[in-house]
Amino acid sequence: MNIAQFIDHTILKPTTLIKDIEKVCNDALQYKFCAVCIPPPLIKTARNFLEGSNIKVATVIGFPFGYSAVEAKIAEIVLAMVDGADELDIVINLVALKNNDWTYLANEINHIMPVIKSKQKTVKIIIESGVLTDEEIIKCCELYGAAGIDYLKTSTGYAEKGATVEAVKLMRAHLPEHIQIKASGGIRDYAFAKELIDAGATRLGCSASVAIAQGESAGAGGY
Repeated sequence: MNIAQFIDHTILKPTTLIKDIEKVCNDALQYKFCAVCIPPPLIKTARNFLEGSNIKVATVIGFPFGYSAVEAKIAEIVLAMVDGADELDIVINLVALKNNDWTYLANEINHIMPVIKSKQKTVKIIIESGVLTDEEIIKCCELYGAAGIDYLKTSTGYAEKGATVEAVKLMRAHLPEHIQIKASGGIRDYAFAKELIDAGATRLGCSASVAIAQGESAGAGGY
């Protein structure tokens, strides 16, 4: 398995430097990762470092807590697309979810989707599975599965619990077949990364991407 093709090589810390973006992009070029996932203010910088390559530039919206107003998320999305983002990883409004306001969540996604799809960009919706019940995850699968998103994503990496094999399996069982899954949060070695792929993930959000890719060549027993 060429695990690199599954990976969004990620750096999202609030203190990210331009030299950090350069390193992430150089790693992506060397290992042929699928995408880099970087803070919105640095999209243009990443595009410049990746010029002439097929590596996608992904960024985050409403990150990491998701409770920005819909209008604010749309403004972030528009600016990100203008700057050259190919893929948008959007945190849902978890306050609404935990207060059982599914009408708000439906309204949010219904306003966001036309903006992104008008530019034919990739939509990844982050539900923060580690803080949700199984019932809430299933409801998310139903809502966002019907909305026409490209990926349902487990986590921001900022909650107390990141990706799990169990959450990926649950999402795969309840999502339409054509909607893919991105697992992220706490993926630090090849063995766990492969478990998540075997469970149904088709994209992985990792900051330990190089170690994971090197772990593949060394064999899972190397970690």
